[in-house]
Amino acid sequence: MSEFAKFVDAFTPAEVAEKVKTLGVSKANMPFLPLLVLSMMAGAFISFGAMYYTVAMTHPSDAYGAAKILGGLAFSLGFILVVIAGGELFTGNNLIVMAWAKRRVTLARLLKNWGLVYVGNGIGAFMTVYLVFASGFLDGAHHEVGATALKIGLAKVDLTTSEAFVRGIFCNSLVCLASWMVYASRTVMDKVFAVIFPISAFVAMGFEHCIANMFMIPIAMVAALDPEIIAVSGLGSEALQNLTLSGFISNLIPVTLGNIFGGSVMVGMSLYMVYLYGQDD
Repeated sequence: MSEFAKFVDAFTPAEVAEKVKTLGVSKANMPFLPLLVLSMMAGAFISFGAMYYTVAMTHPSDAYGAAKILGGLAFSLGFILVVIAGGELFTGNNLIVMAWAKRRVTLARLLKNWGLVYVGNGIGAFMTVYLVFASGFLDGAHHEVGATALKIGLAKVDLTTSEAFVRGIFCNSLVCLASWMVYASRTVMDKVFAVIFPISAFVAMGFEHCIANMFMIPIAMVAALDPEIIAVSGLGSEALQNLTLSGFISNLIPVTLGNIFGGSVMVGMSLYMVYLYGQDD
């Protein structure tokens, strides 16, 4: 293979595994302040994608599948920003288990990274919720945007615990596979295309992402405080009974656990067993 072909061709899966292991060590050892700031940025980036999704899903046509795909493509913005502009995202960082399994990262450092990034993502998402509320975004299209945000969040808190957990597994399996393909990419456009299909797929299929839900459920709770949005939505008080702090937490816990299992075990440890287990460093 020529040097030019090596430059433009994607990294092989074995090369990606080594790259993920090395990056896992770097992420686990990142200083506190940069890690926190990048985590907050990632939470805000995912919220941008969720806002775009909300607009795309406002007054969709009766073509259910096409509308879902359009919404998924819009939502991909958040992950593209994380990958290209930079950000530390909890779900993608589940792949650090490959460095942990190779004994390059201690369990304490792994959990410290996950904990700080999770909190930082949440801070970024919650700050965006406030700014979205202050911007009047929910009043768009005669409060239809707010009604859409309300219905999106409500659908999430109405899931059973088992549904939320399994949808979390599916979601982060696709997110971490997207991350894997990004690591295989060499150019910006490679990375964008690597993100779009797995991310739009999990959104279109209704899977659950814990960081996205840190924006989508709270913004729905904010929307529920506006009588005009409630009126436009056509929902009664009984339909909104799960849209509470308790309902938010009841969704977030199983979704987070499902995301960890899907990203760390279904993807991370599976690929570790194939490409790194038993291999010399």
